[in-house]
Amino acid sequence: MELTPMRYKNYVWPHNPETYTISFARKVVAQKVPYGRYGMQDLGLSYRMMEGEGAFAGENAYDEFKKLATVFYEGGAGVLVHPVWQTTKAYFVSLELTQEPFQDYVRYRFAFWEECEQDNSLVVAKAGETSAAAKTERKTCTVMRGDTLWAIAGRYGVTLGALLAANPQIKNPNYITAGEQVMLP
Repeated sequence: MELTPMRYKNYVWPHNPETYTISFARKVVAQKVPYGRYGMQDLGLSYRMMEGEGAFAGENAYDEFKKLATVFYEGGAGVLVHPVWQTTKAYFVSLELTQEPFQDYVRYRFAFWEECEQDNSLVVAKAGETSAAAKTERKTCTVMRGDTLWAIAGRYGVTLGALLAANPQIKNPNYITAGEQVMLP
């Protein structure tokens, strides 16, 4: 069986990595409660990790590694086409040499992180009227189970301070509930 070549952004591996693992991370916080006990809160899945190792061999092995490193340094998310996993949007978070590189042989390790999908759709809500004819539309998001203000700010590319300034009704930034509407700045 011929596997699809692994790709990320505009880089295509000349041959698939030798090993890779796929694992999930779940955010759980523990808070101390009276009488020496702890309450646990499940904040949900945070991201999936895709890690692996491989080697480039042949006359231009080091040049091939430099091409991969160039993609790593670009930053930002990109489309990852994995040989045995579904295509996904991921961040290239780690690239390391596992031994001294040679011109004709380079051994490396890599890691990608993919955010777990949630219903992150924006809901358009009427925030108020400036006059009888003019209405201001503000975007809001509905808090999902396990959401935090920090996660919402990151999801929509705003600072936590800007999010708090747009939501004066939130008195405790550490406490929001599922179903609550949060105004986006």
